[in-house]
Amino acid sequence: MTIIGAISLPYNPPENLRAVARAADQAGLDELWLWEDCFLSGGISAAAAALAWTDRLKVGIGIMPVPFRNVAVTAMEIATLARLSGGRALPGVGHGVQEWMGQIGNRPASPLTLLREYATALRALLRGEEVTTKGRYVNLDAVRLDWPPAEVPPLYVGSTGPKTLALGGEVGDGTILTGGTSPAGVARATAHIAATAPHELVVFVPAAFGPGAADRLLAQQRSYGIDHPGVFGSQPFGG
Repeated sequence: MTIIGAISLPYNPPENLRAVARAADQAGLDELWLWEDCFLSGGISAAAAALAWTDRLKVGIGIMPVPFRNVAVTAMEIATLARLSGGRALPGVGHGVQEWMGQIGNRPASPLTLLREYATALRALLRGEEVTTKGRYVNLDAVRLDWPPAEVPPLYVGSTGPKTLALGGEVGDGTILTGGTSPAGVARATAHIAATAPHELVVFVPAAFGPGAADRLLAQQRSYGIDHPGVFGSQPFGG
């Protein structure tokens, strides 16, 4: 089943989010997705506000970089959002842009190891389990949420390269692909997702409106080095 949503880009001022969220809710869209790009709007705070301003809209965060937060804090935040919103929060995690992670002093030597340890612990915490683990990056000692979500939300994993796509299929309920991924790129990605259960795919489709829309969209895609609209498959899927 295809679900239609929209994105509120973090390049817009945070004070614009209220109007965007309400418009998406009133238009009958199913989901609104937020990005937590450095060093713009905070994903958790923006999602909390968007959920409070709307009645039925699901709000996703795609994605929260795992080097940013201790996994226990992330579990607490997600559980709080889930309970306050009646299960309308859709959390997504991922590596984050490694250059940005270096800027904050948290660039891991092995992003894949961190993501695996993090997502595994996060899912267990959200299930209400007591978690003790000693890994390369994630270390918890008898941690359990006092207020786990009434219904465990699906966990989405932002993925690009084959190894992360495969990992996302193992540890996540869904995969978030890079914005602008072409149909050919989506097909290549799905071949790498090692999911053993039903698995959702979130694809951000770029769009532009008004005079010169196609040219503006093409320029944007080229500036990010990703698939060109109308020239699908001309760029390799991300590594």
